Amino acid sequence: MDGNVTWRLTGAVLAVAVLTSCMAGSPQFFEPTPEILQNREMKTRKYEGISEVDILSASAAALQDLGFSIDESETKLGIIVGSKRSDASSDVEEALQVVTAILSLGTGGMVIDEVQEFRASIVIRPASTENAENHNVSVTFQRTVWDSDDRVSKRETLEAPEIYQDFFDRLSQSVFLERQEP
Repeated sequence: MDGNVTWRLTGAVLAVAVLTSCMAGSPQFFEPTPEILQNREMKTRKYEGISEVDILSASAAALQDLGFSIDESETKLGIIVGSKRSDASSDVEEALQVVTAILSLGTGGMVIDEVQEFRASIVIRPASTENAENHNVSVTFQRTVWDSDDRVSKRETLEAPEIYQDFFDRLSQSVFLERQEP
């Protein structure tokens, strides 16, 4: 029995040695790639000289300017979530549905995208511990699409830089207006 324990212990030590020696030469697993850094830069901006209350208010106003309704906000955590719904069908899909209906003589229709919901999530955090009026604002936009059978056909995070640029342009305008209020 002692020999069996010794072999197990030796095997465990060798396994740990082999695994840790393999990790020594590998790249840092927690180091972000250039793509991740670029994505983060696209979705985050730093605002200076504005209170937390005012940056929260400006962020909500920017979302509303884009047609979003505010669904949730947790001001103590610096989180705002908004959404908006719209028609998801395209002219091409509608034309295909008409042709399919004619060809099938009413025996069943083609399933097409019907409704889409956009969700925006904003997180506001202090940019530094030294100045309470500097904040990092991060936003992400997601889209969920339901088809004519009321099933989710698409769920995606939107990555188009124009969407984020438009939001931050509106946020900068809102920040400017917040600073002008007495």
